[in-house]
Amino acid sequence: MLAGMSVDYYVRLERGNLAGASESVLDALANALQLDEAEREYLFDLARAAGPARRNLKSGAEGIRPSVRQILDAITDAPAWVRNGRHDIIAANVMGRALYSPVFDGAHRPVNTARFTFLDSAAKTFWRDFDRIAHDAAAMLRLEAGRHPHDPELIKLIGELSTQSELFRQQWASRDVKFHRSGVKRLHHPVVGDLDLDYESMDLFGQQDLALNVYTAREGTTTSDALKLLASWAADQAEHFVLEESPTRN
Repeated sequence: MLAGMSVDYYVRLERGNLAGASESVLDALANALQLDEAEREYLFDLARAAGPARRNLKSGAEGIRPSVRQILDAITDAPAWVRNGRHDIIAANVMGRALYSPVFDGAHRPVNTARFTFLDSAAKTFWRDFDRIAHDAAAMLRLEAGRHPHDPELIKLIGELSTQSELFRQQWASRDVKFHRSGVKRLHHPVVGDLDLDYESMDLFGQQDLALNVYTAREGTTTSDALKLLASWAADQAEHFVLEESPTRN
């Protein structure tokens, strides 16, 4: 009643028959269900996926623009990296490589923060808010699956995590969706200890589904001091980091 549609039509939508549903109908449904921004986008993505087949705009071989690489290299005091919607780390600056050294040094490839979270035992130590991180990782992959339900690499990743991680299966079954835009990450780094970092995630327009992530700390905090120590350690490890960097992929 709140959405202004018949019970029969709503039942059809709830069963997944979204093909042909107009934006006004989807808006009314989202408002009635009090969906947040991520849930609303997910609903619209599901409706688009149910419509006529569209050309897949994802490019598996596309890398970052040279200017984005220059931006990463120009950020010297803060960890920064570029990821895709599957959470593969495409490129990172020296500080980003240093901060995420447990992720890069893990056995799983390609380097992927969701894969690290659910399949690497080191994740429970590295992520101080492990339960929240695990929930958010699955929710962000669910949102990506709504955008690109036929992406073979995403299907492969979800299948891998589903078969190897009971925790992922539980989180995936919750069907939650979530954006990853800004907030606080609490990490335990093996060299510099506990870090409480502010993060911003910014979409790179013109580069399909790539986002630039930057972590910072307020000056005068213990985390700010720890980042300075991390920078010193990263400078000593820079050659190792360059040699170990993952191949560029999207």
